[in-house]
Amino acid sequence: MKSEEILEVVVRAADDKLAENIVVMDVRGLTSIGDYFVVMNGRNERQMGAIAEGITQSVHKNKIPLKNQEGKDSGNWTLIDLSDVIVHIFSNDERSYYNLEKLWSDAPLVDISEWVTE
Repeated sequence: MKSEEILEVVVRAADDKLAENIVVMDVRGLTSIGDYFVVMNGRNERQMGAIAEGITQSVHKNKIPLKNQEGKDSGNWTLIDLSDVIVHIFSNDERSYYNLEKLWSDAPLVDISEWVTE
């Protein structure tokens, strides 16, 4: 499966679980660790867990290999590594603190409007 197809699966799953402020950065050419970073936040620890679970279930259903998952039990930040697509699920405070969007400001943003509900 192409990284763009994986990206769509991830964004749709996150949106289904009401993830907030989903941002996709195209980091191809900026780093060798992946093609896309997906950043989002949940309102609370329970919702963050539901978002992570929804993404991992969709990934499994679509036979996408999950390379690694970390931080699921921390309640502040979960990372889901799908090789070419790296997913970051933050609490509001942690997202502000790490500010990945600023750190990777050279990365173009991907238009995900057709994959999310308004």
